[in-house]
Amino acid sequence: MSALPERIEDGPGRELPRSLWERLRTDPVHAPEHLALSASERHAPAAAAWVQERRSTYAHTPAELAQMAKRKHAALSRFGGAATGVGGIVTVIPDMAATAWIQSRMVFFIAAAYGYDPFDPMRPAELLVLQGLYPDPASARQALDGVGTSVLQAYVGSKLERDQALASQLAKMVGRRAIKRFAGRLIPFAAIAFNAIGNERETRARADETIKYYGG
Repeated sequence: MSALPERIEDGPGRELPRSLWERLRTDPVHAPEHLALSASERHAPAAAAWVQERRSTYAHTPAELAQMAKRKHAALSRFGGAATGVGGIVTVIPDMAATAWIQSRMVFFIAAAYGYDPFDPMRPAELLVLQGLYPDPASARQALDGVGTSVLQAYVGSKLERDQALASQLAKMVGRRAIKRFAGRLIPFAAIAFNAIGNERETRARADETIKYYGG
């Protein structure tokens, strides 16, 4: 008997929106907040639809749905890492941004799998907590409200300084703490394997943290 399909649709939603990429580059200091707000807008409908479709078709438990989301998004991170590994240092920042976006999508799917409303305004706040950027959802939600209602201000500094600031924020968001993890990613083509393996490992680790957070 063949395994049940693990379809997670909404292909365009998996890709980092161009408008978000521009906000990240313009305001790198608040990159996590911008990504969390955009994730809430884009991923909540997809997560809700996916869980409803799965539960109406098969008798999946919350834990089974969560593992399904983990496997699918880990695979997306692996394939995305292989694609962006071609450019080495030129694509390392876009690679981290894409990985952060996939991981954010996964968090919404896992939360929905455990019965949490993906449209709840606390979901993006919890994403920031899972990324280790805020100590609790309340303070994260306060930061999100400040970014969402303020006028976007351009980062004062050179392009290199902006890129460095964005790279630092994105590394925290995807769980890439150690500098040594970047070494193999900076060589064009050779970075394909490093990116693919590293991105999948980081996404699986984020999935385990998310499952523990929502599933207990």
